[in-house]
Amino acid sequence: MQGNLVIGGKKLKSRLFVGTGKFSSADVLRKAVIASESELVTMSVKRVHLHGEKDEILTPLRELGVTLLPNTAGARNAKEAVYAAQIARECLGTSLIKLEVHPDQRYLLPDPVETLSATEELVRDGFTVMPYCQADPVLAKRLADAGAACVMPLAAPIGSNRGLLMKEMIRIIIEQSEVPVVVDAGLGRPSDAALAMEMGADAVLVNTAIAVSGNPEKMAAAFRKAVIAGREAYEAGLGESFNYASATSDLSGFLKSLDEEQNR
Repeated sequence: MQGNLVIGGKKLKSRLFVGTGKFSSADVLRKAVIASESELVTMSVKRVHLHGEKDEILTPLRELGVTLLPNTAGARNAKEAVYAAQIARECLGTSLIKLEVHPDQRYLLPDPVETLSATEELVRDGFTVMPYCQADPVLAKRLADAGAACVMPLAAPIGSNRGLLMKEMIRIIIEQSEVPVVVDAGLGRPSDAALAMEMGADAVLVNTAIAVSGNPEKMAAAFRKAVIAGREAYEAGLGESFNYASATSDLSGFLKSLDEEQNR
């Protein structure tokens, strides 16, 4: 039985977080979220109507009763990110915030300096901060020291579906981190998610790979199963790998008997 994940005092059974962008309709989004069994779903503050109007993203999420994780996607600096977080808290009644600061609109890589600055300010303001960041072990430690509830290093650029390009850096982050590590962005296949969990990641966040697939509902279910399998493998303890063959049973007695038989 897998234990609960705790982030900022909130207990979560599911270690798969999902995003809400790029889905073809509210109904497709709703079915995918249900299939994923995710309890924490992120949505961009800038892309939803926060003031009571029916919204194709916010409305189905509220109906499902999942925990909303507003994000500051689109913020170009710490000031804009803090402002977006404050709007989200005021309108949604949550102090949870996924911090995203990416001024470069082509690659959407997070700005490490502005992300750290915004984390420090938001923590002081009482937010539970979940920062999306470069797969940089030094930065991850700085963010944790600043009070981040977890760190969310990218596996590959947002929406690229390229998998664990930053595998070795993420491995170091997991090894050193004293807060949960959520692998975020770029995971393109359920096998990518399983590998991240086998490495010891506490959770993964997936959006594009589910939303743009041929069947988002089925793909969400596939990612759910992959995350569970990867976590169970990590908890079981993966066997050591070798550069040479290792027999699964002792052949020496059998081979000795054959030699004796042939020499008679």
